Amino acid sequence: MPADLRREQILQTAVSLFSQRGFKGTTTKEIAKAAGVSEAIIFRHFANKEELYGAILDSKSCRDGLRRYPWESNEVLQDAIRTKDDFAVFYNLALQAIDNHHKDEAFMRLLFYSALEEHQLAERFFGEFITQIYGFIGEYVSERQADGAMREVNPRIVVRAFLGMLIHHSLNNILWDKERRILNISNEEAAKNFAEIVLRGVLK
Repeated sequence: MPADLRREQILQTAVSLFSQRGFKGTTTKEIAKAAGVSEAIIFRHFANKEELYGAILDSKSCRDGLRRYPWESNEVLQDAIRTKDDFAVFYNLALQAIDNHHKDEAFMRLLFYSALEEHQLAERFFGEFITQIYGFIGEYVSERQADGAMREVNPRIVVRAFLGMLIHHSLNNILWDKERRILNISNEEAAKNFAEIVLRGVLK
């Protein structure tokens, strides 16, 4: 197998095991066995388990060798921002986030484990991604406040309320209520309602 494909295979295997057992509960020997390679192959690609853990975050946030954020390539969202279509902005942000959460449940579980273990990966993810999305959405809210379209409230409060709905919804579906007995709705319906709720709280 070519080196780049082998590296990707190891990363995917590591994500799966880390998401089930956490960083502390997973050894490189177990990763190697699950990937069908020797432990030496693991260390040929990654100096140690810490480097492997960090590479997982890099692989999720880099495309074509450059750091990318999901909203940057969402043309519908970018068009909504240009035309100041508030509902379309928050709907597309919500839908993209919820879709991404459910497409990569293993990575979501890995992040939860990292936070509980107080591992530096959680801090890196917060610094490299969460702070960026706070800035991105907060800037849009600030601009709409300047336009007189939204009432004066700390933009970060708006972002936290909005993200809180999305994350809690995904947590329920991924961890606590996989059968969706409490609430069984499509991602589109969830995004629509969450966007409406936050906008009814901030629009004048």
